[in-house]
Parts: sequence; C-alpha cells; structure tokens
Amino acid sequence: MAFCAKCGSELTAETKFCAACGAPVGGPQTPLPTSTAMSSNLAGLLCYVVGFITGIVFLVIEPYKQDKFVRFHAFQSIFLSAVWFAFHIVWSYLFMGVFWNPFSSLWHLLLLINNLVSLAFLACALLLMYKAYHNERYKLPYIGDLAAKQAGE
Repeated sequence: MAFCAKCGSELTAETKFCAACGAPVGGPQTPLPTSTAMSSNLAGLLCYVVGFITGIVFLVIEPYKQDKFVRFHAFQSIFLSAVWFAFHIVWSYLFMGVFWNPFSSLWHLLLLINNLVSLAFLACALLLMYKAYHNERYKLPYIGDLAAKQAGE
C-alpha cells in the first residue's frame, strides 16, 4: 500500500496524481507515517490525571503545546489544582486552630466539610476528564475563562 508524500492519502499502484491533493506521484512511494502522538481529546483528558503536573507536561511537550484544545485543558487543570491546593492550606489552618482547642467539638464538623469539599473537587476533575474526552471545552466559572485566555482563545 502506498501513500501520497504530500497529504498522506492512500494511492493505488497505477495512480500518477493524488486524488486528494493533486500532487504528482513520482519516485518511490512513501509508507504510512508512523505517529505516536495521541489524539487531542485523550491528551485533554490526561491533563487532569495528576493535576498541575500533567497540565505542565502537556504545555511543554511538542505536539500538544500548539494545540489550543489541549492548552485550554492543561491551563484549566493547573488553575483547578492551584485552587484546590490553596483551599487545603487555608482549611488546614482553620482546622488546626479548632482542633487544638480542647473545649471545641466543632472539629468533627470541619472534618466532614473538608471531606465533602475534597469529594466535590474530585467529582469536578472527573467531569472535566469526561468532557475533554468527548471533545468539549467545558469552562469552570472564573477558572475556565482564565484558562481560555491563557490558551489563546
């Protein structure tokens, strides 16, 4: 099986010109290019797997740093991770202040709230993975607009 050197379309043995792009078919025919790059939707999904780490990875590796879809999801992953991290820092100071007070039984409620908010962040990340896999640019409030701006949309 032969392929056009210009556009990669499939060619038959007796073809003199490519049916897709019109380029002349001359000399040795090129084999199908082997590309190890994954699709944009899978790369967008993987941006959320480890949060800001995979977001940064997909912003710097070559085939994806030019793709606006992957860039949007990478920036949104980074910003969501930053909000998650900032929430846990503030919450831990609040929690430790109540926890060290021996007369307060409020720490059980704070622990429950912490677990519910962490579960909400996880559910949000899973939703974003699902939307990215289905080629949708689901924007979170504030974070999505900032990510779209950084991605160049």
